Amino acid sequence: MLTRRRFLAIGAAAAGLSLLPHRLLRAEGVPVRVWRGVALGADASLTIAHPDPAEADRLIALSLEEVARLERVFSLYRPDSALRRLNRDGWLDAPPADLVRLLSEAAAFGRGTGGAFDPTVQPLWQLYAGHFERDNTDPAGPPKNAVRAARALVDVHALQVEPGRVAFASKGMAVTLNGIAQGYITDRVTERLKAEGMGNVLVDMGELRALGHHPSGRPWTVGLADPTNPDRSTATVELTDGAMATSGGYGTRFDAAGRFTHLFDPASGACAAHWLAVTVQAADATTADALSTALSVVPADRAMAILAAYPGVTARFTRPDGRILRLPA
Repeated sequence: MLTRRRFLAIGAAAAGLSLLPHRLLRAEGVPVRVWRGVALGADASLTIAHPDPAEADRLIALSLEEVARLERVFSLYRPDSALRRLNRDGWLDAPPADLVRLLSEAAAFGRGTGGAFDPTVQPLWQLYAGHFERDNTDPAGPPKNAVRAARALVDVHALQVEPGRVAFASKGMAVTLNGIAQGYITDRVTERLKAEGMGNVLVDMGELRALGHHPSGRPWTVGLADPTNPDRSTATVELTDGAMATSGGYGTRFDAAGRFTHLFDPASGACAAHWLAVTVQAADATTADALSTALSVVPADRAMAILAAYPGVTARFTRPDGRILRLPA
């Protein structure tokens, strides 16, 4: 039931690379080191162009240390994570700086998208997941009164974020950062590699960010999965010093028919069904991740208004009938 929300596949064939753990390859004479694994429950990979394999492996190890550190902050599944403790107790004193920073950024995206992005939708996730995990459950979804009760707990403005304390204004609130944390981790790994002097890197820690370009001099090539068949790529996108993220309800379906997914409209508590998938390109992965989530739950007119507030960001929408809409047009 709970498959990955994000289906972005690196266009390995187009880029001339194979995604194999710690396999030393050569891209037109330049040694390339590729690692592949898992971060925050999502498929992850690092592609580093470096003439010294040992140094490339050291940089990969540093990157994975950063991922492990941030997982201890943002994971919804680790009982010792800062986020789990916040959701359990409703407050957290002396929160990690990364949690304060990301919750602050999440709240800013909430304001910038008119509430389309809201990290406090976790009660809706808990309601829908619990409903469909039960045997002989109602295929029409949770009762309307239960949806209203969970929706009443969704309010990014009731999230109190200060350097020394994070808290919820109402009992029963909870936060998920699954619509932004992968992008944030991708950015932190990219910045760490840049600080180490790396110029040509492709980082995928749940969302994608390219630093520089492919060693051959051309852009990095990324494949977009078909939302109706994620094993198949329907288009390729070139990235140079930029980021990309895709959201789609097909990533996590609560029911076999796919009527109920993890993408919730914070305003109604219902599962969004405007688009099969939304891909966003932006300068950084945090922005791409958050906006791909927000744009997934709004119709085209609201999407246009949201994008107008984020100059330089572009989005590709896949309609339920398969047609593509690109904004700005």
